[in-house]
Amino acid sequence: HHPFTMPNDECIRYLESAPEKVFAKAFDLVLNGTELSSGSIRITDFELQQKMFQALGLTDEEIESKFGFLVEAYKYGAPPHGGLGIGLDRLAMVMLGAESLRDITAFPKVQNASELMSECPSKVDKENLEALGIDIIDKAD
Repeated sequence: HHPFTMPNDECIRYLESAPEKVFAKAFDLVLNGTELSSGSIRITDFELQQKMFQALGLTDEEIESKFGFLVEAYKYGAPPHGGLGIGLDRLAMVMLGAESLRDITAFPKVQNASELMSECPSKVDKENLEALGIDIIDKAD
C-alpha cells in the first residue's frame, strides 16, 4: 500500500528475508463492485518502520532526509492508528447509477487537466508571482 502500512503480524519475520511474503494490514471498502475507499493500519514502531524503509531499498541517509521527523517521533512512542478516505464522488456515482465520475462531477477536467467552465488553469498575475518570488521561464523549442 505505502511504506507506512503495518505488515500482518505473521508476516513481519519475512520482511528482510522474503519481502514478497509480506502482506499489509490494509483494506478496501467496496459497494456493488465499486471501490469507495482504501485504508490501512499504520506502523507505529521505530524499528519496524526502519526495517520497512530498508526493505524498500532506502539508505539510512535517504530515510533521515525524507522521513527523519517521523522515525524520530516514533522513538517516543505512538498510539495504534489507521486511516481511510471515502471517495464521496464515487459514492454519488454508485447511488446515481452513473457510468463515469465525469457524469457526476460538477466541473470535470478534460484530458489535459484543464476545466472548460472556469477556463482554468489561468494565467497568474505578475504581481502575485513577484510576491511569491516565482519566475516563469519559457521552454526553448
